[in-house]
Amino acid sequence: MVLNQGMRKRLEKQHYGLVGKNSAVKICTWTKKSLRDEDFCYKQKFYGIMSHRCCQMSTTIDYCQNSCVFCWRTLETTRNFKEMPIEEADRPEDIYDDLIKEQRKQLTGFKGNPKTNLRKYKEAQEPMHFAISLTGEPTMYPYLSDLIRFLHKKNKTTFVVSNGVSPEIIKNLEMPTQLYISLDAPNKELYLKIDRSTVKNSWEKFNETLDVLNSLKDKTRTVLRITLIKGMNMVEPENYAKLIEKANPLFVEIKAYMFVGSSRERLTLENMPLHEEIKKFSEEIAKYCKYELVDEKKESRVVLLMKPEDKDRRFLKLKEN
Repeated sequence: MVLNQGMRKRLEKQHYGLVGKNSAVKICTWTKKSLRDEDFCYKQKFYGIMSHRCCQMSTTIDYCQNSCVFCWRTLETTRNFKEMPIEEADRPEDIYDDLIKEQRKQLTGFKGNPKTNLRKYKEAQEPMHFAISLTGEPTMYPYLSDLIRFLHKKNKTTFVVSNGVSPEIIKNLEMPTQLYISLDAPNKELYLKIDRSTVKNSWEKFNETLDVLNSLKDKTRTVLRITLIKGMNMVEPENYAKLIEKANPLFVEIKAYMFVGSSRERLTLENMPLHEEIKKFSEEIAKYCKYELVDEKKESRVVLLMKPEDKDRRFLKLKEN
């Protein structure tokens, strides 16, 4: 369904810039910090994604098959349909200019802030890195491959974050610059409890996606993202290692659940691990696989694992104009 007026007002109050029927942008905290030269996102440190030139966006604001317990998004806006009707999907060429316009609109106040780096502010008017991860599940968007091609033709980089329950779509997708699959549990029982998917055989589908990811390593930069919830999924490091080896990604991000947004209705502050706890558990995982800890950002409570032979690729700089 197209967002109703009540939901549109609620999302706008949360600083979503709504575009078309089901698309949106929202300025990330790290973009704001970068503009003030206060800090930057861990993705800048790990991958060279310049925080002040990143556009956090979605074309499926109303759609996701899962209702993950740790999701900070407003799940009330996400209806668990099996597919997105074509008539509710925004075409890339119809929304691109408005997405940029909304991004610039949300940045307006920074121009008059004495703490703002004006060079960065000027560069931020033309975002280069499009993170298709704001809310909803991007693989439910029927024009996802078209969107990736459209952005690449404009010399933009693309980052798709998926829950991994649609392996057939991932397999046939136009490859983004970087493809993330979320790995939220080391076993089926915990997976079903945490991800709460409406997809039949979701754990089996997810494992199919891990096999697909293994086949894509030479076609795109592949990532497994593990969100650790204290008291829930910080167990069985050997089974996380098996799943990592199965997917054979270039990168493994292991990060802390953060007690923010709507997740506070389902979890508690005690579920948020400290950085040292993330680091210690990551080192336990590394004991059981060929990956090792190569980088970290304490402020974000996140570490990066890679294989020793791939470590130089960590420093690849993404294209900038």
